[in-house]
Amino acid sequence: MLGPESPKVPRGLRHGAVLTLVFAGALVTGSTTGLLPSGEGEPPEPRVRAAAATVDRDEIARAAAEAAADGKSGAKAAEEVVSRSGDRWGAVYDKGEYEEFARALDGSYTGVGLWARRGADGRVEVARLQRGGPAERAGIRVGDQLRTVDGARIDGRPVSEVVRLLRGDGKSAGAGSSVVLGLQRGDHAWSRTLQRARLATEAVTVRRLEGKAVLIKVAAFTRGAGEQVRQAVESAPEGAGVLLDLRGNSGGLVSEAVSAASAFLDGGLVATYDVRGEQKALYAKPGGDTARPVVALVDGGTMSAAELVTGALKDRGRAVTVGTRTFGKGSVQMPERLPDGSVAELTVGHYRTPSGHDVDGRGITPDLAVSERAEERAQTVLSGLGAGS
Repeated sequence: MLGPESPKVPRGLRHGAVLTLVFAGALVTGSTTGLLPSGEGEPPEPRVRAAAATVDRDEIARAAAEAAADGKSGAKAAEEVVSRSGDRWGAVYDKGEYEEFARALDGSYTGVGLWARRGADGRVEVARLQRGGPAERAGIRVGDQLRTVDGARIDGRPVSEVVRLLRGDGKSAGAGSSVVLGLQRGDHAWSRTLQRARLATEAVTVRRLEGKAVLIKVAAFTRGAGEQVRQAVESAPEGAGVLLDLRGNSGGLVSEAVSAASAFLDGGLVATYDVRGEQKALYAKPGGDTARPVVALVDGGTMSAAELVTGALKDRGRAVTVGTRTFGKGSVQMPERLPDGSVAELTVGHYRTPSGHDVDGRGITPDLAVSERAEERAQTVLSGLGAGS
């Protein structure tokens, strides 16, 4: 399940995707000085992607500068260098695109307010609707199948590409622009024209389960999500277990992921990573709840920051993980500002879980592998751990 705030995808699919996995500004070294800031008054932040080769930063900057001097697009010239480099997740964004990413990390996005997933029959269906969003107002329901977007058939396409089509590309796809969805519900097929809008993400939602257990769904690690997880844990009834649902969580800020992991840990290692060969580590804050039973639900849409949390809780023996193998997205990238204001993101390293497991390209295999009725199975495991007893 990927949402409208999904992360960047490989070249050819990535435009319009929003969330990226970003290391906290306090971790940035002096080598990043002068890069694009992640927010007002904050230093730039390295990002985490899936496997890729490194790129010569000087070559990119030189190509962009030469193109700009000739009156050509520096961003396009830089993109050609990245494309030749073998860095699968390296990319170049124009200034407007990168600003959109920053807004998404603050918890807002432009879209129609629906989350998509691959259904049991292999078709793309609506997984969740944002309350009051264009899709919900148009009468679209969870479980409806998406057949076309602006006339393009989407059967067999990656969900990430479907998200790109829903969001659209460039300034013409901003708030107020239209997108035509072809839908199917049972035997009924119809089309609906929706207008994209600027929406606030619902990063963390909480609901009570049978007994005293609580389900905490984290859709993305946008700013404030970690604190919301901590508050949800603290507000749960005494002795209640927690079902932490990270399915379809496509990433976000690593600082928020560490904060979320800290809600279940009393300090200690969350992950290690390297930046151009220099080894670093991320640690949980002390004082988290270490007594509640925890089950983490994951799937193939669990990426980046969500994998970092999954790995930390699994390796530290703090949670039983249930679902399917996670995506495997764990290489570190740094943003590089180019002369025309565009930004190149280049791979510089990788991160690992506390036990040393390399997530990149491998993902995390859950303790209990289930592909159907995963939430039901997870609740059974949680009750077996003594939740609410």
